[in-house]
Amino acid sequence: MKYIIRYGEIGIKSPKIRRKFENTLLENIETELDITYQNNQGRITIETDEPDEHVHDVLGRVFGIVSYSPIMETETKKESIDALINTIIDKVIDEDIFNPDEDTFAVKCRRVGTHDFTSQEMAGYCGSVVVKKTNAKVNLSKPDFTLYVEVRDNITYMYHEKIKGLGGLPVGSQGRVVCLISGGIDSPVAAYNMLKRGCSISLLHCDNDPYTHDTLEKVVKQARNLQRYSLGSKIHLYTIHLGKYLEKMKSDAPPRMTCVLCKSGMYQSAAHLAKKIDAKAIVDGSSIGQVASQTLNNIKATRYHCKMPIFSPLISMDKIEIEAIAKDISSYEISIVNDGGCSAVPRYPETHADLEFVNKIIEDVNQKEILEDIYGTIKEIEL
Repeated sequence: MKYIIRYGEIGIKSPKIRRKFENTLLENIETELDITYQNNQGRITIETDEPDEHVHDVLGRVFGIVSYSPIMETETKKESIDALINTIIDKVIDEDIFNPDEDTFAVKCRRVGTHDFTSQEMAGYCGSVVVKKTNAKVNLSKPDFTLYVEVRDNITYMYHEKIKGLGGLPVGSQGRVVCLISGGIDSPVAAYNMLKRGCSISLLHCDNDPYTHDTLEKVVKQARNLQRYSLGSKIHLYTIHLGKYLEKMKSDAPPRMTCVLCKSGMYQSAAHLAKKIDAKAIVDGSSIGQVASQTLNNIKATRYHCKMPIFSPLISMDKIEIEAIAKDISSYEISIVNDGGCSAVPRYPETHADLEFVNKIIEDVNQKEILEDIYGTIKEIEL
């Protein structure tokens, strides 16, 4: 079976960058599909003998694909085009996709190359073939069924459906980032959004034992689920034992500052790992005002000592929007398994941290020295 693959913003890149992104896109598809392909004038066609169900599953998980269509092709000759239209119409009628007694139709045509007809003339001709065969009514504004015709030099492609893809940029085209990942709903969605922007991701889970329990199993499941959307780029999962640092913060700092200092330690741990693996930025699941550590004051205070860019792709989303994405990517069911939460959270956490006060506490508790001690606990978890 053959398919047309369509991309979006890749097409506005310079020719050199576009070719690079196209090649990355094709390589990512090839990680799970055995294909042959042609890349001609901004249109990618692939051919594969693999089952349709598997092809749809894979193409639906490849970032960079805006839409795709199963296609049939023939020579750009009237008798060949007639025959193909009749074959397609018989097929869609048999499959109850098109009922010519009740449904209206339209033909949309695109053309590349030199021909003795215009795109409009070809659309009109193909429409006349459909009318002759079915006597169906034409509706060019809101048809019930659309036959798409693409004429490319001596080859004509036809299809009747455009299947929506994930869009974005091909994974691996934008470098690597470190994503903080917890057992919650937000962080896997943030990581997914960075995959959509073409980033390869490494995940860092901060193990806050003895204040949290049973989160690693959930995180491993999340990493494996995210790998489904990271075709062509392996996801690496790391853990760090942050519990020792958190114990020190609870014992030596004001109780209300626990969450602020914990998040500060997480960012700096992620920055340490990022430098070690040559990642370019840190990612988290922050959404303004959602929890105590995510007020604007606290965001400023927790990130102040991190010497690396921090991206928060969910920053303007509300919980309903985030949960909707989580359900779409099958991470929600993993996240909602009860793990007991974090017992280190104070009864009255600081929501408007003063930066000067935070800096004084960080200096008083020797945060840098404590973190240096626990960086050695970073290890990779095999997936």
